[in-house]
Order: sequence, then C-alpha cells, then structure tokens
Amino acid sequence: MKLSILDQSPAANGGTARQALESSLALAQAGERLGYERYWIAEHHDFPGLSCPAPEVMLGYIGGQTESIRIGSGAVLLPHYKPYKVAETYNLLATLFPGRIDMGIGRAPGGSAEATMAISDNYLEQVRRMPESVEELLRFLKNDFPKDHIFSKISPSPVPDMPPVPWMLGTSKKSALLAAKHGLPYVFGQFMSDQEGTEIFEQYRSEFKAGSWMADPYTILTVSVFCAETAQRAEELALPNHIWKLQLQKGEGRKGVPSLEEAKDYSLAEEEKELLEQMKSRTITGSPAKVKQRLEELRTQYQADELMIVTIAHDNRDRIHSYELLSNIFLDPS
Repeated sequence: MKLSILDQSPAANGGTARQALESSLALAQAGERLGYERYWIAEHHDFPGLSCPAPEVMLGYIGGQTESIRIGSGAVLLPHYKPYKVAETYNLLATLFPGRIDMGIGRAPGGSAEATMAISDNYLEQVRRMPESVEELLRFLKNDFPKDHIFSKISPSPVPDMPPVPWMLGTSKKSALLAAKHGLPYVFGQFMSDQEGTEIFEQYRSEFKAGSWMADPYTILTVSVFCAETAQRAEELALPNHIWKLQLQKGEGRKGVPSLEEAKDYSLAEEEKELLEQMKSRTITGSPAKVKQRLEELRTQYQADELMIVTIAHDNRDRIHSYELLSNIFLDPS
C-alpha cells in the first residue's frame, strides 16, 4: 500500500508557530526515512492553531533538507492567486527539486471571511471562475497557449526539465469532474467531509480523459489516523485534536492543540458530546492491527490507489510515532 502524509502544521497549546514549523520539517524527514510516498503541507490563513499560510515557502525549506520524498501543497488555494504566479512558483520549486514537486490545487478559502477579504479580491467570483483558472494554470505549466493568445509570448520561468505534477483536491463531485476533464489525479478529503466519497471516486474514474498529465485515473483518499501500541493510548492521542476542534467552533482554539490533561479537563456541553462522537466516527483510531484492518477496508471500499494520512497531536513525537507504526504495518523503508 502506498502511504503519504498531509501536514497542517498544527501548533501545540503553549508552543510557538516556529516550533510548529520546525515540527513539520521533522515530520517530512521522518516520512522520507520511513518510506512514505509524498509529504504535502496545507495552506491556511490566520487559522487558529495552524501555522502555514504559504506552502511554497515551507516546501523550499523542507526540500532543501530532504532528498527523495515527493513534496507538495495540499493545497494551493487557487482562487486567491493568478495562475501565472502559481506556475512560476511551482516551476521554481521543480527546478530546485527535480522530479519531486506536486502541486495540489484547491478552492477553499483557508480561513475566515475577513482573512479572505484581506488576501484576495472577489473571492466568490474567483471560485466561480475556478474551471477557467485551472485550465489557464495547466496551459502555463505546459506552455501550450494558442499562438494568437496574449499569454503565448510569456513563460512561467524558470521552466524545469520535469514540471510539477498538478493534482485536484476536493470533497465534491465538482472537483472530481474537473480533475477528470483535464486528466489529473484526484484527492478526496474524507477526513474533512461528511459525504460518502465512493460515488465521487466512481464518477471521477468513469469521466476521466487521458491526457498529457496522466494516462489513467489515479486517486488518493485522505484520512485522519491515530495509531498507538494500544487502543487506549490511541484514543488519548486523538482526544486533544477533537477537543481543539470543538474549541475552534466556540472561538477558543487560537492557542493551539491542548495537552491530554487539558483535553480531559475540558467541560463538554451537551451538544458537544454528540459532536465529539461524530468526530470519533470519522477518525481511525487504535492499535496497529485495528488501524491496518480499517485502512485496508477503506482502500477496498474506495478502490483508492494511495492513502494520505493526517494526524494532529499535541506532541510532535507522538505524531511521528503514529506514522512510524503505520510504516511498520505497510511500508518497507529499505
């Protein structure tokens, strides 16, 4: 089974953003050592507890301190940016780190309405224009605008020998169909969706059009996982993440992911108890044997080509250990 890492660069309550970003580097280096396929880092803007607004900056930092693992954005939020600038940025990364750069493309705002207004104009209009922006971005990456097009005379330099690989990320049929139309690989964010994604994957495969990017459809399923030696310990690792998300809904999570002791001391309102159970149901938590069984079931259910794992813990050592246990189950670092 191919496994990859999605990192949201979480800060711990009592920690700093710099510590969170350094932990992201440590996680990427661990992923490379453990045999993970790729490491992606997400984009968020003034999002309480998450420390990376600019994946492209972190990818330069991480790429220079790793050697072989593929690295990428999960995702670059295209409605905020002009396609040409995105193409320049990821071409530069692909020039620095040949054959290693993925460019995940998403449409979410990545933060509050106020942060969205501060970073981009007419965000909703840009979301509406997402199909046109994706097509323009892909043309820049391939340098194949028609000769009479105004952009045919410019190039998003430097132009690498091996271009970044574009991916579509999403949680809806709309994103899946856009990926299929352009022959792109597709990533479904099961960890952040209440939807049943199997039909979305099926529609993606049935509508897929082979092209210059991919000859066949390729899918990644992204899931939230906490793995430990015992089920009880795995539940303890997951609890701070769940409580932090409940705190975010009440505007109380800006300090970051609480410790286990702080999470246990959190007083749950009645309606939060139900939300907590829903969070638990969407998270794969347990011993290595249980996690292996559940991940294999999901891979079969979705017919996914690859699984991408997101784990948010208070202590980065616990987070890396969870990935280590998964690698012992599925991967051969040699």
